[in-house]
Amino acid sequence: MSDDESPASPPRRRLVDGSLLFMIAFAVTSAAACYIVNGPRVFVQALQDELSLVLQIVPVIIGAVLLAACLQVLLPIDAVKRQLGQDSGWRGLLLATALGLFVPGGPMASFPLMLAVMGAGADVAASVAFLTSWSVLGLQRVIVWEIPLMGGDFALIRFLASVPLPLIAAFSAVWLLRR
Repeated sequence: MSDDESPASPPRRRLVDGSLLFMIAFAVTSAAACYIVNGPRVFVQALQDELSLVLQIVPVIIGAVLLAACLQVLLPIDAVKRQLGQDSGWRGLLLATALGLFVPGGPMASFPLMLAVMGAGADVAASVAFLTSWSVLGLQRVIVWEIPLMGGDFALIRFLASVPLPLIAAFSAVWLLRR
């Protein structure tokens, strides 16, 4: 594979940045408040519950990140750029919206996948359309959660009212990028 055929790498992030420092400060403050307000017994129980959650989530995150790394190498860059790149126009936005509609799973799966697709040449607008569609229109959530809990009429009205949102978000992203 020549240099011009290698996958585009996403920008490298610093290990320690402002968002990590904010989250650490917020976690320490919350832990202190939990201890002060509810006492040591509740504080220890909360730590045990969170450790259990971390042990469940970490393997999923590792798997999703490994999948994204492999996908970034395996995805045909020319095809991704052609279908979802800057020059893909409406077709790219509609394709990204459709993909987001059908991608199952939570953020631990969709964000690494989107990172891989962006690394292979997807445009910011298409990426915004994908993530907005995944988060607002996801059929898995409509079928598993909305229809059984809220009823078919509500689910249909909410879904149809939300259909334009991925395109609105994509065009808003393009507008913001130009500013």
